[in-house]
Amino acid sequence: MRRLPIYFLIDVSESMVGDPIEQVQNGIKTIIQELRTDPYALETVFVSVIAFAGKAKTLVPLTELFKFYPPIFPIGGGTSLGCVMEFLMDDIDISIQKNTLETKGDWKPIIFLFTDGNPTDNPTKAFKRWNEKYRKHCNLIAISIGNNVDTQMLGNITNDVLKLKETDESSYKSFFKWVTDSIKTSSLSVSENFSDDLNLPSVNGINLEKVDTNQICRIDENFAVVMGKCQTTKRPYLIKYAKRLKPLEFGGIEGFNITDFKLVGAYSIDGDVYNELSDDSHTNRNINTMELRGVPTCPCCGNQLGFVVCECGNIFCVGEELHNKCPWCGMEGTIEAGDSNGMNVNRTIG
Repeated sequence: MRRLPIYFLIDVSESMVGDPIEQVQNGIKTIIQELRTDPYALETVFVSVIAFAGKAKTLVPLTELFKFYPPIFPIGGGTSLGCVMEFLMDDIDISIQKNTLETKGDWKPIIFLFTDGNPTDNPTKAFKRWNEKYRKHCNLIAISIGNNVDTQMLGNITNDVLKLKETDESSYKSFFKWVTDSIKTSSLSVSENFSDDLNLPSVNGINLEKVDTNQICRIDENFAVVMGKCQTTKRPYLIKYAKRLKPLEFGGIEGFNITDFKLVGAYSIDGDVYNELSDDSHTNRNINTMELRGVPTCPCCGNQLGFVVCECGNIFCVGEELHNKCPWCGMEGTIEAGDSNGMNVNRTIG
């Protein structure tokens, strides 16, 4: 029997702890439940789950669909993308049946790579091995969970890079339904058409977008510019910080500098004109608030705090009112002190 191998490569680094890893775990369960109702999938699909953090580990080897039991995902430190790619390729060498003169081997493996961060190792060697020996014989779909992933980097190993723009429960459910539909379509194709060409379902109507990895986005490193929105007027504004080097102030250490960004000012902008003159590039580059020195007043209404970060990750202004409402997502509540380690906010291109 020719199998259709499906690999799930799941990022289980520390940043996935809590709701993200629970959503992925529930999503895998839903995928398996749905596929078990599909006769074509039952006939062809074999599933494997590989978890990776600083190291990679097989949680479930390639297993026939009706025998597959979704695992409990662990958590580890690091995001070693090169490591998991090497691990995957070694597993493919062992587990995938090759064509022989007498029999047909397995269909092209379909690999779903889920990650929410950038590599903490150097994946260059693994990427080279993948592109030279495996890429033509596999279908790899890389999914960025949120905005913190360098999608241009993922474009080095696949043309199919997608970004899950929102990470709420509804978005996860729609996303995993899309994954299920992708597998169903592939199992039907190999069963009836004897073709393992990848035809992914449309992403229209869900918080998932195909990333153009050929569109290289360069950022002005001399400035850190972030966008805020006025709570009072709902108008956007830009907060500009300039890069500076200053001596490391630590006893007994001389001759070393550290980099931070000093506030230049905050400026009200015309949102419509800004969008008209801006390209569609997204930096996917964050900056931690601990690197930013100075908090502006709001240039639109004069509120004293022009740099308050909502749970949705966006910036808005706050005055003397105890109760506030984020003009980006509509969340309401009171302002609390932030994490002592700072928060990551998205930089504009500059």
